[in-house]
Amino acid sequence: MQHRRPATFRLRDVEPRKEQQLVISRRSFLITANAACATLIGSVRRLGLPTAAATPAWPSPAEWDTLRAQVGGRLLTVTSPLQACAGDSSGADCAAALENLQNPFFNEDQPGATQTMGWVDAWDAALSPYAVAAETAYDVAAAVNFAREHGIRLVVKGTGHDYLGRSNAADSLLIWTHNMRDVTVHDNFTISGGSGPGVPALSVGAGTRWLEAYGAATQHGRYVQGGGCTSVGAAGGFIQGSGFGSFSKRFGTGAAGVLEYEVVTADGTIVLANEAQNQDLFWALRGGGGGTFGLVTRATLLLHDIPRLAGLVTGSIKAHSDDAFRALIGELIPFSAANLNNPQWGEQITVGADNALELFMTFLDLSEVDARGSWQPLLDWVAAQPENYAAAVNFRAFPFESLWDSAWWEDADPDFITRDNRPGQPASQYWWAPNQSEVSQFICSYQSRWLPMHLFDPASAEVLADALFAASRQHRFTLHFNKGLSGADADAIERTRRTPVNPVVFDSPALLIVSTHQERVYPGLPGHEPNLTQGRASAAKVDAAMKIIRAVTPTSGAYSNEADYFEPDWQTSFWGPHYPRLLEVKRKYDPGNMFRVHHGVGSEGGG
Repeated sequence: MQHRRPATFRLRDVEPRKEQQLVISRRSFLITANAACATLIGSVRRLGLPTAAATPAWPSPAEWDTLRAQVGGRLLTVTSPLQACAGDSSGADCAAALENLQNPFFNEDQPGATQTMGWVDAWDAALSPYAVAAETAYDVAAAVNFAREHGIRLVVKGTGHDYLGRSNAADSLLIWTHNMRDVTVHDNFTISGGSGPGVPALSVGAGTRWLEAYGAATQHGRYVQGGGCTSVGAAGGFIQGSGFGSFSKRFGTGAAGVLEYEVVTADGTIVLANEAQNQDLFWALRGGGGGTFGLVTRATLLLHDIPRLAGLVTGSIKAHSDDAFRALIGELIPFSAANLNNPQWGEQITVGADNALELFMTFLDLSEVDARGSWQPLLDWVAAQPENYAAAVNFRAFPFESLWDSAWWEDADPDFITRDNRPGQPASQYWWAPNQSEVSQFICSYQSRWLPMHLFDPASAEVLADALFAASRQHRFTLHFNKGLSGADADAIERTRRTPVNPVVFDSPALLIVSTHQERVYPGLPGHEPNLTQGRASAAKVDAAMKIIRAVTPTSGAYSNEADYFEPDWQTSFWGPHYPRLLEVKRKYDPGNMFRVHHGVGSEGGG
């Protein structure tokens, strides 16, 4: 008997472009129907309404009921967050649904929602027919066993932040870890099976967000190294893909701080992985990529002494001509190598096609006077040429413990945060206002490249300056100084070297990211669909900019969590010489490739 599969939320059929190819050949995103009935069916499928497809392998209702019983009734039928738009995409109910999707915490509360809606010519958000709303590692193990026994694809969603679409897939069983958010602070943690003195640590469940982890650490006078976005998951793809945060030059990657994982492997076994047991799995999970080696149900993270001060540098430096902007870039390179390539500094400088540098930098344990002093050489150089430049740069220092305090931000700078004002939500729940454009984004292109230190040396600085200026003529880009570990704290480097991140990061002052996206668009929703023509044109400009950067960084690599969907030679780009060992670990713990994602270890046959 063939059992009918519930509807999937496949918004648009996509034929991915081939890697390293700029001219795209693909099917249209709307299939022209010869009959009104066919058009109606297409619309219904795009909105996730009931149109079932049959497959001989799909489990029977009785088999799904068995899984439901095994997980305590927590097997859900996944519905589209755009269900209200099915009948009228211009109505009030649809407008309310679209507004909800601008809240990252709302998206995390829905098993069928994702932070990113898709990527031009790559992927679109897709619903799993069923989700296990896991609360324990045993729920996860039951779901893994069921998927393996029935040949069903598995996907995992904690917060759904992944850019490459790795937390959703049609015709899959979703393991939704949102409710696994226990947080425990340890004054003296010793790894299981280990010996020696303990260390301060923080254990987080698979669904914990960094905002919750930061809050718990701060209450105990500690800091845990994580991501910048408050709604990103603390135990998922972020740390499993290395994980760079604002203060990585001081504390290293998020992965470097992992002390122990609880993991469900592909055979349904719950194991601990640390430096005393399952060491190879532990190593791979600290940077080898999420959704690949097993499903992490708990992570225990190293706690640090909390810094005394944090601070922000914001503003811009505007050049009045192309020649002046090229000169400004030429001055920025030695300045940043001398003044920003150290554990005190992080975050980013955007290099714009409008001949402006936009500043959003963080600093640690510096007063405003000292922070300004670090920037004085560049500011003095700019101030000496008023005919060529205009600068407006602000410095602000504040107690580090206030960084994750929404009440402090409401008083100090209420426009810098957006509160989650839904009824019943914690008063402390917020996200950074500058991150708003990333919520429900549709990516046109997103690429990254580490810039090696030798290009900042006097002998090569002009080559880098020419490349950065030429790239800015194609598309604006951002230099992330916290995502390069040249100049980082020695302990941070030592711990990060024990992870599989591409070693080029240790010789790179910054990671260059060039990207473009469309906001508030939803594939398959009439009146709200992305403009694919514009998207492809924007992607071509990003490709042109990155081609210039690749030419001067031929042996560099990309950050796997923030990389091109079409990254060429991604194995080497993401992990360098570590890839063969990662592949061995993959084959050992997941020989049947149960956990597979796009450009994940072992996904050469397709993810």
